[in-house]
Amino acid sequence: MTRSKREELREHHRPEAIRQRLEHPAPPESMPDAILGGIDGCVTTFAVVSGAFGAGFSSRVALVLGFANLLADGFSMAISNYEAVQAQREHVERAREREHEHIDLVPEGEREEIRQIYARKGLAGELLEQVVETISRNREVWVETMLTEEHGLQRGALSPWRSAWVTFLAFLVVGAMPLLPYAVPGLAPLHQFLASLAIAAMMFLLIGMLKSLVYHRSVWQSGLRTLLMGGAAAGLAFLTGYLAQTLFGVAV
Repeated sequence: MTRSKREELREHHRPEAIRQRLEHPAPPESMPDAILGGIDGCVTTFAVVSGAFGAGFSSRVALVLGFANLLADGFSMAISNYEAVQAQREHVERAREREHEHIDLVPEGEREEIRQIYARKGLAGELLEQVVETISRNREVWVETMLTEEHGLQRGALSPWRSAWVTFLAFLVVGAMPLLPYAVPGLAPLHQFLASLAIAAMMFLLIGMLKSLVYHRSVWQSGLRTLLMGGAAAGLAFLTGYLAQTLFGVAV
């Protein structure tokens, strides 16, 4: 570890810095929602483009199908993400209500749970009893401790609306990119498809690289991994369209 990095960490762990960080925790990250929406949007529209090209559909048909799927699938994904986050919030709230009820009905049993939880962490004797007494003295601390230690639920300000909007916007913005060549008049179908392919590949690569920067992973490894996953989805769509055109004569 370099000296500058060590000094930065020491500054970040000063008592005052720690106090401010705990009093004002960082808001939940929207990056996972943006990455999910961006990847799925690009996969969705380029899969439509690939399937249309493989089936021999005209550029106009590919453009109409692409935008129709972009809006419909983007809205569907946003709603799904909203419901998932909302269900998670409700799960946490139900667990919190149960813990409040258990403290009212069987407080000694709940103290024993605290005791055994921290005994597993290596505490024992008088120190363990002091920890149990301190936690159970404050009802909210008691409940939050049980949520984290017993149920494995993390406390956080989950926002279903924010998750839905971030997913939807990322889906639309990134998903529209592979459709741009089809909106340019005068391009031959093959050139439109190749340009769309290049744009989609660039989007997959950039999203993967961005993800690596956020989560501190290998930039190129993450980028290439995302590129391969998106390419596999597009390849399946192309193969499906080609087989539909070959076996059933589906073409325009």
